[in-house]
Amino acid sequence: MADTGILIAGIDEVGRGCLAGPVYAAAVILPDDHGLTGLRDSKALSARQREQLGPQICARATAWAIGIASVEEIDRLNILHASFLAMRRAVAALSLQPQLCLVDGNQQPGLDVPARTIVGGDASEPAIMAAAIIAKLARDAAMDALHDQHAAYGFLRNKGYGTPEHLAALQRQGPCALHRMSFAPCAQSRLAFPVSGERA
Repeated sequence: MADTGILIAGIDEVGRGCLAGPVYAAAVILPDDHGLTGLRDSKALSARQREQLGPQICARATAWAIGIASVEEIDRLNILHASFLAMRRAVAALSLQPQLCLVDGNQQPGLDVPARTIVGGDASEPAIMAAAIIAKLARDAAMDALHDQHAAYGFLRNKGYGTPEHLAALQRQGPCALHRMSFAPCAQSRLAFPVSGERA
């Protein structure tokens, strides 16, 4: 990398396309000699591979942090700006301030430090790959923990994404407090389907 020698943080978000749950972002600063093998686009890794890489990334990173934007913030700000908010929170939570941030995508999240956007960065830049893995692991764990409270929606399996199972549960149950009401399937379910026990 041309900028070797300065502190560079990779940034990525997870959960932007979900119907339920918060959006997570991670910022990771990797040393040049991180020695991590198997880094790839997190979507191309199995859950087991991500679980194996996660502790290695945390152990070898110069610094790493997670930022979260809540369902309420997603509905108030819209998902794009909530994703940017989560990214800013992740960078602010780093124990070291990076001199440059590499952000997956083509839009600047409004950071207080210099940033460079990279389309497809989650498949080409190690620090962004690492950030995507850390964010994915953290968000998946959070959705797993919420499953028992909202078992009807299958969050343990779908993590809040709009799978057929999840959409069927929305039609049957209506949305819960974790659903993003600014997203059409959730809003339409609320209007079109009665709460359990009520008659249409």
